[in-house]
Amino acid sequence: MLAIISFISKTFKNLVKTKAFLMLFTLSLVGAIAISACTSEVKVSNPPNSNPATTESSSKSKTETQKDSMMAGHSKSKININEAILSDLDKVEAKLGIAGLSNKIQAARPYVKAEDLVTKKVVTAEQFDQIKDMVGTETVVLTGEAKDVDYLTKLGLMKGHMIVAKELLDLQKPDQALPHIEHPVEEIYADVEGQLKERNVKEFKQVLMDLQQLVKSKPNDPTIAAKYNEAIASIDMAISAIPETQRQSPKFTLQVINTILDTAGTEYRAAIANNKIKEIIEYQDSRGFTIYVEQLYKNIALVMEKEHPDAHKQFTASLEKLKTAYPSAIAPEQPVLSVADMSELIKGNEQSAAKVYTKS
Repeated sequence: MLAIISFISKTFKNLVKTKAFLMLFTLSLVGAIAISACTSEVKVSNPPNSNPATTESSSKSKTETQKDSMMAGHSKSKININEAILSDLDKVEAKLGIAGLSNKIQAARPYVKAEDLVTKKVVTAEQFDQIKDMVGTETVVLTGEAKDVDYLTKLGLMKGHMIVAKELLDLQKPDQALPHIEHPVEEIYADVEGQLKERNVKEFKQVLMDLQQLVKSKPNDPTIAAKYNEAIASIDMAISAIPETQRQSPKFTLQVINTILDTAGTEYRAAIANNKIKEIIEYQDSRGFTIYVEQLYKNIALVMEKEHPDAHKQFTASLEKLKTAYPSAIAPEQPVLSVADMSELIKGNEQSAAKVYTKS
């Protein structure tokens, strides 16, 4: 490289007499050659410990980050087959149309990877291909509003189970009520237990267990009503750990509502086969969840009617239609509302909620 520079410099000495021009030209040429050499030999890459996703995330505006957090409450993340409650696993069961699959998945735990569903003969390879995008073994750590939404969703599912349990107790059907009393303590409580401590909420597992044992051993005991009310009060106490202002916020509450409705739709789908209601418990689950959603919506109805009239109209009409699917806690022989119609109503609610998120 130096030899080339020397040759060019000597040549131009004969043509250019100005010493200043010679020096300037030589320096410029050296710089250009050096830059060219560096460009052709060095490739720019991320530092060894850099994470492109982290870099992208750090460049987001505060508004974008807040929006991501808000929408995370109703995200379609994969179902963790090692940790998911039965209501979540029912989505896999409904997808494949295999009765009892949720319990079979739970019984075969733990899984190292999702493909273990096949190696453990829980599902076939062909069936796994249909659900591989739904399931995983990764634990998602929720924070902020998404964590609050998940917390209230789990407690809401508890309330839904308890609502339909009370209906069945009143109908003198303790045998049918028992599974819905068992689910909150056996299926859901573990998912909120850690958060109860974080939120300084008194633990109430024993209260739920006492009710469960009483209904199981003495289904006609007159003290069941008092025990039931104590259990409901305990769940309500846990719910109140989320500030009332937050629970009355449409953008927050709609996330909880739509997540619970999504589960209600899944349970309804799992209950039906060949245009018959085959799985009574799933039908009753869906009924309880939908009734609780209606109660939740009443908390934000006035604000929705004032600030989001179109979405309010959509939700109220949708809930009225959804309720027709459940003429009673005792399941009819045939479904009143088709699975397709229910799915369409729930999808419409999600689309209306998305408009509320945007305006909020």
